Amino acid sequence: MSPDGLVVVDKPAGMTSHDVVSRARRALGTRKVGHAGTLDPMATGVLVLGVGRATRLLGHLSLTGKTYDATVRLGASTTTDDAEGEVVATHDTTGLGEQRVRDALATQLGERDQVPSAVSAVKVDGRRAYDRVRAGERVELAPRRVRIDALDVGRVDLPDLDVTVRCTSGTYVRAIARDLGADLGVGGHLVALRRTTVGPFGLDVACPLDDLAPERVLPMARTARLAFPVLELDESQATDVGFGRKLTVDLGADGPVALLAPDDTFLALYRQDGPLARAVAVFTG
Repeated sequence: MSPDGLVVVDKPAGMTSHDVVSRARRALGTRKVGHAGTLDPMATGVLVLGVGRATRLLGHLSLTGKTYDATVRLGASTTTDDAEGEVVATHDTTGLGEQRVRDALATQLGERDQVPSAVSAVKVDGRRAYDRVRAGERVELAPRRVRIDALDVGRVDLPDLDVTVRCTSGTYVRAIARDLGADLGVGGHLVALRRTTVGPFGLDVACPLDDLAPERVLPMARTARLAFPVLELDESQATDVGFGRKLTVDLGADGPVALLAPDDTFLALYRQDGPLARAVAVFTG
């Protein structure tokens, strides 16, 4: 019998998120596998998968905060803002100093309007931008409001530098590399990207794709405790939740809040509604 829960995969380079889902379906013996947000083929790192009943959890997870380790190369612009694209312009970087690079990067911190990379998954008239670019079309995307909370510079060996990025969903690290190069007047692109956290899930709970097996799936109760505030119920409350009834209870948070039975079974997600708590999604039965 296939498990229910989340599994965090350390995605290898060269695979799409859909490729990972296909591998997971074979390894776990179920078609009911989905992913919570895509990761570019060139990127490695944390990809959260829902298995069985947990596929219904994916839309409720708060995965807005993400962390990446990135390597940026200055002095060259590419069609895709990363190393997989064609180089369209090069510039000498010998005059750049480390402090100038750090100062330029720091200007991207905070809330800002960022133009997504042209090869992003953003849809333009019903088609993904990357499909249009690969078909030879010129794509111009509207800027989007994003928040970049941290840009911590590590190794600097110009024209390359390593940066740890902490940001909200919808932020394109390739665009950070592109904009840094543009601000410095030399061009820039991304040469390596590794996602280290998505929401509460990090590499510490991730498994290599080749090691994926049913026992690597995080059970529903552990998933709930990692991903949501939790309220433990008594037997009477647990019975009511099994029928999706409202509860006269203070959840302690707006929600969604995970409700657990006395035996630690994950029952449902509830949200506060005045003095009552109402069901968002029930996972019993």
